[in-house]
Amino acid sequence: MKKTIKYAYKQTIPVAVGYIFMGIAFGVLLSREGYNPLWAFCASTFIYAGSMQFVLVSLLHDAAPLITVAIMTFLVQCRHIFYGLGFIDKFKRMGIKCPYMIHAMTDETYSLLCSVKYPPDIDEDKCSFYISLFDHIYWILGGVIGALIGEIIPLDFTGIDFSMTALFIVIFINQWREMTSHIPAVIGLCSAALFLILLGPDNFLLPSLLLTVGLLCVLKKRIKNEISDASAEKEEN
Repeated sequence: MKKTIKYAYKQTIPVAVGYIFMGIAFGVLLSREGYNPLWAFCASTFIYAGSMQFVLVSLLHDAAPLITVAIMTFLVQCRHIFYGLGFIDKFKRMGIKCPYMIHAMTDETYSLLCSVKYPPDIDEDKCSFYISLFDHIYWILGGVIGALIGEIIPLDFTGIDFSMTALFIVIFINQWREMTSHIPAVIGLCSAALFLILLGPDNFLLPSLLLTVGLLCVLKKRIKNEISDASAEKEEN
């Protein structure tokens, strides 16, 4: 058991660096809106939605209707549905841990679970669980620390909300570099720009997400073919 925990912890060290610092940014933002560390703990524990938690701060500030919050959360996080499809059988065999594994599926955890190589003497299911758990703990820890900093230390945190913008820029750049098809990135960029011009910065996000998801559904086959062709060409070379 100790060997499994130690191995899982080592795999998550790179995620820890990012999650703790991004969690701190989220906690500080939440604190600036008047929410104490308990709110940061609960949000990071039960919502655990990464980028959506940053969006949530803005929604709370604007007192957005619950239906808007629900739709936006689904659209921002629906990619996790596709992530989870490849792990259905694995999570089901994990029994009582299955609901938590579904809850703890994030972009970074998904990447780790897909890429980690399990030694023969390591229990794969237990190691996967601890990887997910460690990543979750990092995010909770960062959020609580950030909220405490926001309450205790009288610093000027002007501009820290740009961390959300920076996060999405990094996600966009990574997708552009790693994906063999740039159609999703171009659709998202053009859709956001279009509605930003038409509706302004306060109202563009939800309709741009709806248009993006709709176009991706329509062009799903073309995107899949581009990825398959690129993979085949890479194998030939």
